[in-house]
Amino acid sequence: MTGRPRDRSVVTSTEVVPDDPALRYARRDRVLAEMEAANVDVLVVGREANARYVSGAPRLWLAGSRPFGPGCVLVRETGAVHLMSTWDEGVPEDIPHENLYGITFNAGNFVKVLRDIDGAATARTVATDALNPSAAALLPQSFPSARLVDGDRLLRRARRVKTPEEIDAIRASVHVAERSLAMAEAALAPGVTERQLTGVFMETMAEAGVTTPSTQDVAWITSREHPWRRASRDAPVAAGDLVAFEAGVILGGYVGEVARTHQVGARDEPGRALHERRDELWDRLLHTCRPGALLTGLLDAYDAAGEAAPPMPVARGLGLGFDQPVVSHDLPDTAADEVLEAGMVLALTAFVWQEGVGAAYGTEPVVITADGLEMLSMTPFRDQWAW
Repeated sequence: MTGRPRDRSVVTSTEVVPDDPALRYARRDRVLAEMEAANVDVLVVGREANARYVSGAPRLWLAGSRPFGPGCVLVRETGAVHLMSTWDEGVPEDIPHENLYGITFNAGNFVKVLRDIDGAATARTVATDALNPSAAALLPQSFPSARLVDGDRLLRRARRVKTPEEIDAIRASVHVAERSLAMAEAALAPGVTERQLTGVFMETMAEAGVTTPSTQDVAWITSREHPWRRASRDAPVAAGDLVAFEAGVILGGYVGEVARTHQVGARDEPGRALHERRDELWDRLLHTCRPGALLTGLLDAYDAAGEAAPPMPVARGLGLGFDQPVVSHDLPDTAADEVLEAGMVLALTAFVWQEGVGAAYGTEPVVITADGLEMLSMTPFRDQWAW
């Protein structure tokens, strides 16, 4: 796993810099337009993805939940952004130093910081993307004349359809994931372990200047037991095994993900039949991806193909994290009555499983266009491995 030449052509800067002006201005304009439509004077966000969407400042990326805190504030009348940050590194030039406020465990300090924001005293409607009991008591003290409303839906509407700049950012992230995955795929041979394959991916990703994967594991053997019930990551791969790769990176805050399945060594008939089922399902999913189509049509594609519900969402939004929509058989109401729109970016998954054979699936990042969809990966899984 060591001693191979490094691909210097894909190394990117690891300096902390703000998002490109065109990217952050386009996003902020969308949020301000939604605030205008909802008559919201001040928006207070605590979720990190929303804070970056509004501010354009790189944030500490954490996969998990945390207590609500006022990480970023946007004032509609002035367009001013106030940001929780203890340093200026990576903060855009349009957020002056006096608009930064530090981390504190004293709720009274937060009340004072928010109350001193220009426009807080006269705000009539304040929206927030999350709330807990302590924040519910804190915010009315900071905005004494305002009523609190749900800002999560506002932000979901703003973020649902991606700007052209966002699509380019996601595509760049996808390409790093693909290049890193290609090195892991090249290392797939009898005797290698899932953990070693993941290590190859992580090493290549880091050489490209990206240090944050979107998933902890990259590879697993699906042909020995149900793929989500594995006992060890150190079992060696054997000839004939089906090995799934799910590769994702976070570049510039944007998630790029792809998934592929390979059979080690000669491809046998059970593996071939499984992949043919996957490809038939994939064709049905692609046929459904048209602007105006119901999101539940993606769930119906599985039923029409006679395939069981997958253990992951059929489709989910790609972006800065926790993007909508989430289309899953386990959460049917999240897709009810919603339609696909041009500009939405999805991780679209075709998954099939056969007892005694294993799982074969692929995930492609796609952008919905006026005419259908566009693949964001350089080599879609059907083009990469013909069965």
